[in-house]
Amino acid sequence: MADVRLGVDALDRELVALLTRRFAYMDAAARIKPARSAVRDEARKAEVIANAATGAAAAGLPAGLAEVLWETLVEASIAHEFSAWDRLRQQA
Repeated sequence: MADVRLGVDALDRELVALLTRRFAYMDAAARIKPARSAVRDEARKAEVIANAATGAAAAGLPAGLAEVLWETLVEASIAHEFSAWDRLRQQA
C-alpha cells in the first residue's frame, strides 16, 4: 500500500505541474483577448469538454468522469482568466 500511495502522490505532483501549465495559457489568453466579454466562450467550453470526454472514453475511463472533472476545470480556468484580464487592464 505504501508504494501505491507514493505513486499517487507522485502523480498528484505531476497533475499540479500540468495544471500550472494550463493556467499559464489562461494568463496568455487574458493578455490576448481585447474585451472582457471574450473571456467566456461557451462554444469553446463545450468543445474542450467534448474533447476530454472522447479521450477519456478511448482510454477506458468511467463514463461521465471527464465531463464532471472538465466542467470544474474549465469553470476554474474561466474564473482565473477573468481575474487575470481585470488585473492586466488595471495595471495599464
